[in-house]
Amino acid sequence: MRIPGFTSTGSKRPELLFGAADGVPIRMMRSEGCTVWDEEGRPFIDTVMALGAVALGYAHPAVVEATAAALRTGGTGPLAPVEEERVAERLCAVLPGAEAVRFLKTGAEAVAAAVRIARVHTGRDRVVTCGYHGWLDWCQAEDGVPEVVRDLRTEIPFNDRAGLEAALAMGSDVAAVVVEPVIDGAPSLDWLEALRTQTKTTGAVLVFDEIKTAFRIAVGGAAERWNVVPDLMVVGKALGNGMPIAAVTGERDLMDAVTRTWVSSTLATESLGLAAAAAVLDTYDREPVIDRLRQAGQRLFDTLAALVARFPTVAANVRGLPEMCYLEFTKPELSAALAQAAAQCGLLFKRDAYNYVSWAHTDEVLLEVSARLNEAMEEVVGRC
Repeated sequence: MRIPGFTSTGSKRPELLFGAADGVPIRMMRSEGCTVWDEEGRPFIDTVMALGAVALGYAHPAVVEATAAALRTGGTGPLAPVEEERVAERLCAVLPGAEAVRFLKTGAEAVAAAVRIARVHTGRDRVVTCGYHGWLDWCQAEDGVPEVVRDLRTEIPFNDRAGLEAALAMGSDVAAVVVEPVIDGAPSLDWLEALRTQTKTTGAVLVFDEIKTAFRIAVGGAAERWNVVPDLMVVGKALGNGMPIAAVTGERDLMDAVTRTWVSSTLATESLGLAAAAAVLDTYDREPVIDRLRQAGQRLFDTLAALVARFPTVAANVRGLPEMCYLEFTKPELSAALAQAAAQCGLLFKRDAYNYVSWAHTDEVLLEVSARLNEAMEEVVGRC
């Protein structure tokens, strides 16, 4: 095997998806709509949806056509493409608080860029975080991250106002408070308002990491849904419907700090990702995508709730929001057992956060998802 750890995307490792098991799909050949075919040609209904990166469905015709056209024009070159400014204008029209945009390729890059902007703007070093923000050094405590870097970050619990106030009371050196606004469930309005009030009081930059939530729970993510506008918002995943693109947005004067540091990437402005984002924005303009995701998500959420009621020895609770939800299990090992049984029933189901719906998840598909999950649950109970 040429790839240490099996695959370059950690969350796609078989042991994380299924645990140790035989006969489960481990590599895919193609995907379309909400169906994935593995290397043996077996089809699977999917609720993982590329870890939430796909909201319109795999190989969505508008995105395919747009990216193919961009590829035919060269895809990249020595000058900034016209699509960069056009997509930036469109994002500023739909994202709360957005007056300027910088593009990158991944969510991890984009959140790191937001932190760099905050540090330049404030002249401070410390960062307060809540949630998962990627693999880069500034937000990790893994082996290989220097202790001096780890010491610049303080992690606080979700929906915990006291924890936020304690972290900000530690000193006046906090450059940014970076939060995922949805973790395992909806944020309380008190939490969001405390984030906004406390950061304004201390001069820290409030960053919403909306990589998972933008273009899914609302076009403008949690900021739009709960009407609390951060200083900087980071978007990605569904923005490109599977194509690599992410962006940092915010008020113009704050965003101008990026010109006083160095945030750049050779392929930050290649045209395929920008074309995909433009096609996604066009589709959201034409179609009630957010309404569909909410309705389909509610059906999945209700299915999971019914599983909890029917199989209480296996499933303890449903976490998340309808648009991004998962089961909490009575024992950790049962999550792997269900994921394995679901795969054997032709369903790719995430054993932890999160499962996602897409535009392609019709009522008929969701009925089949429910049937296969119930069959998988019966199999798990039979093994116990």
